[in-house]
This record gives sequence, C-alpha cells and structure tokens, in this order.
Amino acid sequence: MRRILLLIAILVVILFGLSFALLNATPTEMDFYFGAVTLPLSLLLVITLIVGALLGLFAASAVMVGRRRELGRTRRQLTDAEKELQELRRLPLKDQP
Repeated sequence: MRRILLLIAILVVILFGLSFALLNATPTEMDFYFGAVTLPLSLLLVITLIVGALLGLFAASAVMVGRRRELGRTRRQLTDAEKELQELRRLPLKDQP
C-alpha cells in the first residue's frame, strides 16, 4: 500500500511539473561570469532545484558521516561496558561480617 501511495505522489508531482513546464516555456537568458545561456524558464528552475538538492545532499552527507562515526564509537563503548559487566558478574562476592 505504501508503494502505491508513493507511486501516486510521484505521478502527481510529474504531472504538476509538466504543466508547469508548459505554462513557463518562455525563453530566458541566464548570464554567468563566463557566458550566457538562453533556456526556457521552467528548465532553468528545474536545474536550479536539482543543483540545490545536490548541495543539500552533500551537506547532509557530511553530517551523516559524523553521526555514523559517533555511532561506531558508542557501540564500541557499549561492547566494552558489556564485557566489563560480564567480568564483574564472574567475581565472587566477599562475605560481610
């Protein structure tokens, strides 16, 4: 059921994107430092969206690498603590007077 809803959502986004592209087919000039490009406005917006998403993924991946490293360190600490606990459980208890 979840995949069907995801597929429907993707199709709706694609349909809105196509209608947006048809409504904004006016050629627009984009000036760069090294030249200029004339493309439809909708294509320029899609390219900008893709570049922004890629930059966002790149920034998020840096955070994810740090979190994974922290998770590995925490797991090692947990393993060490469990080993120490097992060793402490094996020690005999002293009789108290």
